[in-house]
Amino acid sequence: MSIQKLPPQLISQIAAGEVIERPASVVKELLENSIDAGATRIRIELEQGGTRLIRISDNGQGIARDELALALSRHATSKVAELRDLEALRTLGFRGEALPSIGSVARLSLTSTTAGARSGWRLSGDGSDVFTEPEPAAHPLGTTVEVRDLFFNVPARRKFLRTERTEWVRCEEVVRTHAAVRPEVGFELRHQGRVLLDLPAVELDQAAGRVAALLGEDFLRHAFELEHEGSGLRLSGWLGAPTHSRSQPDQQYFFVNGRPVRDRVLTAAVRRSYRDVLYHGRHPVFILFLELDPSAVDVNAHPAKHEVRFRDSRLVHDFIFHVLHRALASVRPGAASGPPVQVAEPPAPAPPAERSTRPGGSEPYRPSVQRDTRWELPLPAVREPEPEPDRPFASPAQPEASERVGATPPLGYALGQVADTFVLAENARGLVIVDMHAAHERVTYERLKREWREERVTRQPLLVPETVSVPEVEAQLAEDSAELLQDLGFEVDRTGPGTLVLRAGPALLRGRNLAGLLRDLLADLRSLGHADRADAALDAVLSTMACHGSVRAGRRLTLPEMNRLLRDMEATDHSGQCNHGRPTYVELDRQALDRLFLRGR
Repeated sequence: MSIQKLPPQLISQIAAGEVIERPASVVKELLENSIDAGATRIRIELEQGGTRLIRISDNGQGIARDELALALSRHATSKVAELRDLEALRTLGFRGEALPSIGSVARLSLTSTTAGARSGWRLSGDGSDVFTEPEPAAHPLGTTVEVRDLFFNVPARRKFLRTERTEWVRCEEVVRTHAAVRPEVGFELRHQGRVLLDLPAVELDQAAGRVAALLGEDFLRHAFELEHEGSGLRLSGWLGAPTHSRSQPDQQYFFVNGRPVRDRVLTAAVRRSYRDVLYHGRHPVFILFLELDPSAVDVNAHPAKHEVRFRDSRLVHDFIFHVLHRALASVRPGAASGPPVQVAEPPAPAPPAERSTRPGGSEPYRPSVQRDTRWELPLPAVREPEPEPDRPFASPAQPEASERVGATPPLGYALGQVADTFVLAENARGLVIVDMHAAHERVTYERLKREWREERVTRQPLLVPETVSVPEVEAQLAEDSAELLQDLGFEVDRTGPGTLVLRAGPALLRGRNLAGLLRDLLADLRSLGHADRADAALDAVLSTMACHGSVRAGRRLTLPEMNRLLRDMEATDHSGQCNHGRPTYVELDRQALDRLFLRGR
């Protein structure tokens, strides 16, 4: 076929394929236009999941009569006038392709009124490039865009749409996402004539209510707010506690300058922050807002604006990682900042069950536990005050009540052990239950990490140097990053365009596949700008050592040892979870204890 120029209608439909994937894409583009127009109230109406009707009305500044037809033409926008504007965008929309793309695959009508106008104006189209002339229409200040019969003239695209419920859920998710980042804007969402979401505008200091509407009240109970600024970057939002995780990464929201994005640099930084505090296979929950100079981020990297590109991705990654890492390190009892105390909700009272006993005996049955004492790290004992002989029920772990006023440690003082596995303690709020193995495992792990980092990584020469073949670009990267690889315990020489010789590796990882680890390191350096695999591998070994070196279930602890464990937990980062992400303690406050025993009813 000879080269020919495509007709305008086909050009618009091809462009629509890049921008408009489903009804949710239409909702996203129109919401962004309303927000950019300064709207403080937006109403969204849907029918049949948005395939039959999408109507979005706002009270923004509106579109003048003479600009209505221009708004529906390709590459027309009020947000960009020159390249300098494109390099420092502060608006959500800017391409000028949303309305003409939607108009090419649906029946579209546009009605708008500007301030001071005597009436509103409307024009409409039937899926072609031809639109009616503007005609007067009664309409309040603002704009209404009505989209009917999406993909009616592109049946092949309509076949790829999901069920009505699926498309509706996607639309609702778009509305909730924008509502979370714009608390100053009110949102009303209707489906089939029913109001399903009504969020009035609130002040910025009441944004937590919008977060609850997006992720639920349960998220706020298990999350903590953070805000940090430095190096021209500002990170704020809510971070879910590691114990409040999900099986899917479906509640992870990242906004860059108010724009919801999915970016591998941001995702890698968050994943690295949660690396050794999440249970295996679980995903964190968070909603984070990153603000930076618009000229430092390219939002024109994706037709649908889902992705961005940072000018200095290494700076952004390291900033986010260090902020989140420090925030998660505060997940410990008594930290100055951090998530709320893990409070257990007591179950409904049940009839007491009979205790298992040894045959023919009255003592409670305890299974014999075989433990390998070679790996146990003894808990250092502390001297506790001796009990006064004339005080009944006095315990070395319990100081005088007068001494505890205003000075009770966050985890309180130990009362005893249950099943040789859990430590019971009393603090100012109520009862604390500690899994002694999980808690001691975290304390030991953090100590090993600290000692290992302070002494640096010890290299061990290989008996027979190993030749590693890599792409030429990664071989050059290894040569340029020789100092970094040495800090990680590797000694590598380049002997050819794509050939490396591995002469030494981290002593702690002896016996491992060092050549494979080196390849992964270079892949990380190439794609992310940092090498995380070596740290992850070293941490995995230290975690195993800590697990073997911690007190096990079945070991009897003295009260001083229990209290020593509680104090160590209060002074250890990440002590709210063990190395595998399990919680190390829960707390039953006095209200929970009252509910458990039906007190006050």
